[in-house]
Amino acid sequence: MDALLDSLARTTPVDISPTLLIVIVAAAAVLSIPQPIWKWFGLFTTLVHELGHAVGAILTGRFVHGMKIRMNHSGEAVSSGRGKLGSVISGSLGYPAPAIVGAVQLWCVTQGYTAMALFIGGIILVLTLLVIRNLFGFLVVAVSAAASAALWAWATPEQQSYVLLVIAIALLVGSVRGLATVIGVHTRRRDQLSTSDAYLLFKRTGIPSVFWLLVFAALIGASVVWAVTMVLETY
Repeated sequence: MDALLDSLARTTPVDISPTLLIVIVAAAAVLSIPQPIWKWFGLFTTLVHELGHAVGAILTGRFVHGMKIRMNHSGEAVSSGRGKLGSVISGSLGYPAPAIVGAVQLWCVTQGYTAMALFIGGIILVLTLLVIRNLFGFLVVAVSAAASAALWAWATPEQQSYVLLVIAIALLVGSVRGLATVIGVHTRRRDQLSTSDAYLLFKRTGIPSVFWLLVFAALIGASVVWAVTMVLETY
């Protein structure tokens, strides 16, 4: 236990030159922008999206029954509980979740808490295996957990920091992509409205979908601004 606590202690943040930072941002762009690669990395973003719903449910006293992740980047997190507020908070945290996680992860790396971020993320992934309810989703979570475990076991602290920075930035970009997609559903593909969290929140609350889209945009925008500010101040 003492050895584990020592490994999770705060360390000196990794030193990153401007050139290396450009390489890290480029690697994140490769993960999150080209469609052939996004087809696969986007599944991890969907996982974080659904975990946002699940965490929001848990924090408001709801019970999470299960989660699903599908190959088309859609997903589902089912929870139950009393009152409407919990379901509203849970429903609001899906699209912003990748941006929030990306920004927090970036903060952890820049502040010397890389090991803590990697450990907590790995534990969450392992626990998610208990609530995933479809085979494809189980594979996505299992691969993510295995990658996290491999990074913990075999990568140096510097390599861990570099990888987490790449993933953090890619999650931020992925969250913006997700926001663009759901806005597109409301403006151009209204036959798919039933897939939109904003529309589902409208059905639950009577508050127009545009309000919830603005909430998503505000949370994602704040996370992106925070992340960019951290990078500029740190490096």
